[in-house]
Amino acid sequence: MSDFKILSSRAARLDAPDKATGRAVYTDDIKKTGMLYGAILHSPLAHAEIIKIDTAKALALEGVQAVITAADAPDVRFGVSPARYDETVFAVKKVLYAGDEIAAVAAVDRETALAAVDLISVEYLKLPVILDAHEALVKDAPLIHEQYPGNLNAQVHQEFGDVAAVKHKAAVVKKGRLESEMQDAAFLEPQSAIAEFDLLGNLTLTTSTQSVHYIQRTLSMVLGLPIDKVRVIKPYVGGGFGPKAACSSMELITCLLAKATGKPVKTTFTREQVFLHSRSRHKFFHEMEIGVDSDGKLLYLEHEALLDGGAYSSFGIATVYYAGSMLGGPYKLPNMKYDGLRAATNKPACGAQRGHGGVIARALFERLLDEVAEELGRDAIELRLINIMEAGDVTCNDLNMSSLGMRECIEAVRDGSDWQKKRGKLPKGTGIGAACGFFVSGAGYPIYRSETFHSTASVKLQEDGGGVLVKTASAEIGQGSDTAMAMIAAETIGVDLSQIRLASGDTDFGVDLGAYSSRQTLMSGHAVREAAEKARDQVLDVVAELLKVKAQDLRIEEGLVLGTEGIELDFKDLRTQYIKEHRGWTDNPQDGPLTFKEASRLAFLKRGTIITTGKYKPPELGGKFKGAAVGTSPAYGCSAQVVELAVDLETGQITIESMTDAHDCGLAINLTSVEGQMHGSLSMGVGEALFERVHFDQAGKVLNPNLADYKIPTALDMPNIKTIVIESHEPNGPYGAKEVGEGAIMPTIPAVLNALYEATGVRFEKLPVSAERVAAALRGEKLPDEKARSLGFCKITKQA
Repeated sequence: MSDFKILSSRAARLDAPDKATGRAVYTDDIKKTGMLYGAILHSPLAHAEIIKIDTAKALALEGVQAVITAADAPDVRFGVSPARYDETVFAVKKVLYAGDEIAAVAAVDRETALAAVDLISVEYLKLPVILDAHEALVKDAPLIHEQYPGNLNAQVHQEFGDVAAVKHKAAVVKKGRLESEMQDAAFLEPQSAIAEFDLLGNLTLTTSTQSVHYIQRTLSMVLGLPIDKVRVIKPYVGGGFGPKAACSSMELITCLLAKATGKPVKTTFTREQVFLHSRSRHKFFHEMEIGVDSDGKLLYLEHEALLDGGAYSSFGIATVYYAGSMLGGPYKLPNMKYDGLRAATNKPACGAQRGHGGVIARALFERLLDEVAEELGRDAIELRLINIMEAGDVTCNDLNMSSLGMRECIEAVRDGSDWQKKRGKLPKGTGIGAACGFFVSGAGYPIYRSETFHSTASVKLQEDGGGVLVKTASAEIGQGSDTAMAMIAAETIGVDLSQIRLASGDTDFGVDLGAYSSRQTLMSGHAVREAAEKARDQVLDVVAELLKVKAQDLRIEEGLVLGTEGIELDFKDLRTQYIKEHRGWTDNPQDGPLTFKEASRLAFLKRGTIITTGKYKPPELGGKFKGAAVGTSPAYGCSAQVVELAVDLETGQITIESMTDAHDCGLAINLTSVEGQMHGSLSMGVGEALFERVHFDQAGKVLNPNLADYKIPTALDMPNIKTIVIESHEPNGPYGAKEVGEGAIMPTIPAVLNALYEATGVRFEKLPVSAERVAAALRGEKLPDEKARSLGFCKITKQA
């Protein structure tokens, strides 16, 4: 039984009443006095020189307040990684993809702004278009970026151990390839931003973001404003999944329009613009070879990857590293070699999406493990168990498993799915598959090189007593982080959750790097806990001083000040002397133990307003090799899944019949939220395995930029999910907690692929595995997009 009063329970989410009643205010719901509306002109061409832009007709349209182009914007490059800043507010001299920003308008209403955009005339000179990562890297291919010779945006060449030295020891060797397609995050709320300058030159941007901190820094850098003059506020956000984690041209454009007009300006993306901006999942090409000894123990992994990055870097340098580093665990893998390239193409830029960089690589690795098990005549789950890492192990690439409930996860899904009764015994056309995965609990280092704290928080005790206000710049984007932070504060202080008020998502509240890399439970949670401990201790110090006892002999539990065993406390004199209120006051003191309301009131009367702060920065992590920072984390969550499915052997239609998922989250702060994150990851994984794909025509235009033609799973596509929460207690996490937001997606695609093999006898090498693809495979055919192309050039491309 849990010793916690608040944590490890099923708390109602703080945002549930607002969202359930329609009172939640998102950016596009906000209206300001005199507000104008922004609209952006995007390039219709994927690669072209800009010869001339004529805005005269747009400026002449009644209701138009401003029209801006690159000539009106700072010539400052920005992006995610400072080493690869390659974006400008507007396209300069040439456009790099169909969707690049050309110009923008501010007008009295959205309709007028859109009409003005249509009046802007642009003369282009078409350039050759490259839509394929392989073709982008061919010698003498048309150059997309001058700063990326040969269109090579990033490259990684790493080896841990000595792969060549152990290859001869392998009893079984398996090689394979897997190719995916560019995907969209499909969050419900399109990006939206409102910019406003006050009369003192202070900028406030309200935006649907995952990181107010990174937005603030980019705005300051590009607009040339002191950072103390820039405030970024995140209201309710309707999902992010990664693409909202960095500053966009739209946010910068909105600020420039506000500056040009002297009025608040709001710009909101259409769904098509969401697809054009993208920054979602890359298109991946993976080839791997794994070798095991006669007992099935892993000896080595040799891995090559090519990423189609689109027109700009975004998070891509981290992505290409994650695609390799996240295979270091959760199995004991002594030797690993990785060569990864990221190519620039004339498509929307790809970036970070749930399970950043590691999802497709994990799918191929887990598929190959099943192939090894088949050749050895071993059960697929048994093979994983004999290779599994334990808490305290360190991967060959220096990732420290400070806690790891991987074995417990595998055993839980094995038993919870009736694996042993079903594996190899199901009717033709049905199959059951298993897979594992793990992921970081926050990136060990910030995106920019800095000694900054990753999270800060403050706690203020209400002067009249009883209320606790927690402030954090962390980002609640639908995942339940606000509720988790409030629960941590309530548990730490010793009060009911109802006594906590939480304010988040504002750069005025402190520093927090945001909602990415599954970081907030561990990192923001640490900062909140420290601030709450300091506030609690100040209250107990005052009470102890007045009672003439030691503070360590007092505690706050369920809203009452209590003594340790053997300590008798008499609060009568305290109430008589210090807690005085006028007649008719509705909350006068009563007999019995001192309440937290009374105790915090005493603290105010003795010390003034109680405001405390907390902070968190990870210790030094990882190895010293190039790229060691990517993949390092204070902790790692892990998952195992079993998927059971059925295939119509005539049409190829796939029906997911059951899913059993176990995830080690260290400690479940809020059990309901943990299960919700597990469900969301599995649903997204099913979509990426079976449905999701951004389609392009030959000119580089997105053909399905809407949620009617871009297929994602609905409730009808998902089975009932059996979720099993494993709690390993993470020593580096607040109260032992760590991630659940992203790691749970890792096993989904490979579990589906392995189940499909049992159902059909086909090892699929291309995602998504649509019904059409399955039907063709059952006929012994391949679809036109299934071209097997070697990645051999990855390993011979050397870093400059």
